[in-house]
Order: sequence, then C-alpha cells, then structure tokens
Amino acid sequence: MEIPKSHPRYLSLTTREKLVKGVREGLAVLEGLIAHGRGEAFDYILGEKSHDFALEAERAAVALMKLAEHPVISVNGNAASLVAEELVELSKTLNAPLEVNIFHYSKERVEKIAKKLEEFGGTVYYRGDAVLEGIDHARRIVDSRGILKADVVLVPLEDGDRCEILKKHGKKVIAIDLNPLSRTARMADITIVNNITRAIPEMIKFAKEITKEEAKEVLRNYDNKTVLKRAIEAIREHLTKMAEDVMNA
Repeated sequence: MEIPKSHPRYLSLTTREKLVKGVREGLAVLEGLIAHGRGEAFDYILGEKSHDFALEAERAAVALMKLAEHPVISVNGNAASLVAEELVELSKTLNAPLEVNIFHYSKERVEKIAKKLEEFGGTVYYRGDAVLEGIDHARRIVDSRGILKADVVLVPLEDGDRCEILKKHGKKVIAIDLNPLSRTARMADITIVNNITRAIPEMIKFAKEITKEEAKEVLRNYDNKTVLKRAIEAIREHLTKMAEDVMNA
C-alpha cells in the first residue's frame, strides 16, 4: 500500500510493509511478524530512537568484529527483509561473511534469503554442511566455513537458546535485541538495544571510522551489564514522562 510520508507512523508502517513483502517473497514467515511486533512494542517505549547506550554497544560490536579472526553475521528472514543491502555493506566493511540461519527451516527459504543478499553483492554461506551441537531445532544447521568456525557472531533478531549454545562453543556473541530483559540480551557479550533498521546503518558508520587500536580501547572500557541497566532505566524514564504527559494533557 502507498503510505503518505505525512503519516505520524510512517517509519513504523513502512517497516511493516517491508516485512509483509518479505513474507510474500518467501524470505520471512508469519511467525516473524509476531516477533517483530514484540520488538516494536519495546522500541515504542524506548522512544523510537538510538540512545547513547545503543551507540556505545554498536561501537563495541564493531570493535569486537574488527579484532576477530573469523567474524560472521547471521541472517534470518526478518533481517533480510528489512536491511539486506545494509547487512551486505556491513559485511564488506568488516570482512565478515553472511550466513543464513533460520528457525523455521526449509532449503527453499534459505536459498531465497541467500539470493536476496547476493543481489547486493554479499558473500553468503548457506550450504548447511555442519551441525552446532547442543541445539535440537533447525538453527543447529550451520556452514562449516561460517558460524561453526567463527570466533565472533553477530546475531540480529535472535532466539535465546542459540545464543547460549554459541557461548558454550566458545564464541563471542553480539545481539541486536530491543528487549533488554530477554535471555539473548542478558547472555550476549555485547547487546545492542536498538531497532535493526537504525543499528546496522550506525554500525556501518562506526566500522568505517574506527581503527584496530581504537577498537582495543573501546573494548577495554565496555561493560554490557551497565548497558542493559541503562536500557532498562531508559524504558522507565520514558514511561514516566508519558504518564506525566497524559496527566498534563
């Protein structure tokens, strides 16, 4: 549908349309729409903006990937529907290949997601020739050149159980998760509490600016628990302000 730019919820509605299109194209699944709605609710109560704690986490994430030997960016259907081109640019900037990894698995959907990323020139792993031990569902299917080998994995829009298993396999995990209370957010080494549509472009900018020496300093000063605490406090403060606005209206 045609959404006028004057609409007060223009960005939110255009994002939803991208996901609906992703479902129609076979990239995303209906369950992914439900997951997006949950995240959007947290984005709303965070004020729908990139907070300083999110920018700090994004910078740390870029630093960690820059210093990694084998960084990999995991991509699911929602991520491919929303920021395929941006993920490819981040991948190229950080020399971190993309790997398709999905919960609702079908070979056809994996290939469609990979093709979408390849259209923008991405290096994409998706042959699924290895298994990540400890997971009973389809996210265990990985590429031996990618997630299985990786020392750092960026997992936008993640589920908590795979995050836990990645950690048990000795990998550093970077999560993009609007819910600072989730298992993924609490288990990840770096948690970016931000909308993926803002986070990835911001990470591209950081990736082009930061040097390896600066990256070491950034990581020395980073504390993920503090970031999560600040995110929860930001939710409280925003809700308090909204309550005051209601009373003063």
